[in-house]
Amino acid sequence: MNASASHLDPAELAALLHFYADSGVEWMLEDAPVDRFAEFAEQQAARANRPPLQTPAAQGAPQQQAGDTSAPPSPSPQAKVLPGRAPPPPRPSSTPVAIPDDQAIAAARFAADGARSLDELKVAMEAFGGCNLKHGARSTVFASGNPSSGVMVIGPMPNADDDRDGMPFSGRQGQMLDRMLSAIGLSRETVLLANAVPWRPPGNRTPSPAEMEICRPFIERQVVLAEPRLLLLLGNFTVKCLLGGDASIFSIRGAFRDVTLGQLTLPALASLHPQDLMAAPANKALAWQDLLQFKARLNEIQAEI
Repeated sequence: MNASASHLDPAELAALLHFYADSGVEWMLEDAPVDRFAEFAEQQAARANRPPLQTPAAQGAPQQQAGDTSAPPSPSPQAKVLPGRAPPPPRPSSTPVAIPDDQAIAAARFAADGARSLDELKVAMEAFGGCNLKHGARSTVFASGNPSSGVMVIGPMPNADDDRDGMPFSGRQGQMLDRMLSAIGLSRETVLLANAVPWRPPGNRTPSPAEMEICRPFIERQVVLAEPRLLLLLGNFTVKCLLGGDASIFSIRGAFRDVTLGQLTLPALASLHPQDLMAAPANKALAWQDLLQFKARLNEIQAEI
């Protein structure tokens, strides 16, 4: 049964709009359905039946003789330029130039490797234009938190809240992560938070393999520059990006694996993303087991320092 927005109280309406935003809905619809296909067909028919326009030049031009199949000469572009005036410059295109994937990956690697600090890397990412995801996103979502904490938590890609706030793990998913970290004595101020992909995909879709490869150098460089001692990887996409393979998060979670980035090798624990816990609260028991393992390993590392 459909419900009109006028029947909702303010809290219900706010929740509905929040749901639409998380789902990638960015345009309001008409009150009644509109058949755009029929509307387009009518416009095409109207154009076909419209008589050709007679310009003054065409009206004064001599008529083509019968049997003459040669096309009338077309006016040169210079003929439209007034004497003493230079021709107008070409109008710039507003459409971003498409870059082949292999060139975009190489450009991303070059930009990432050239950064000598997290601040430099952030500037490089904000200036990078080789990933089509950036053209539709509002923000470049960079790492936030404490880079010297020794703990780095990485999620998949920004959602609508992250894109709006310009920070990873915002909104309801961020609140769930706050509770997860608090349960083991951590907080977003005492760890470094990041996303494997820094730009929100349209409609919160999963990035394509090419988009993942273009963004991979940036998250790898964030890890190398932060030099954490322990990684917490949340969600299927994050694990695939940094560990490789096609294993499900439910089959790979709860076990430490090494992530090797150049000369740096780090222990990483894969676990469920906050969205997995919100969609199925029964998953909280699995996440809690993972967090306890993560806390135990962190205690071991801190005891060695």
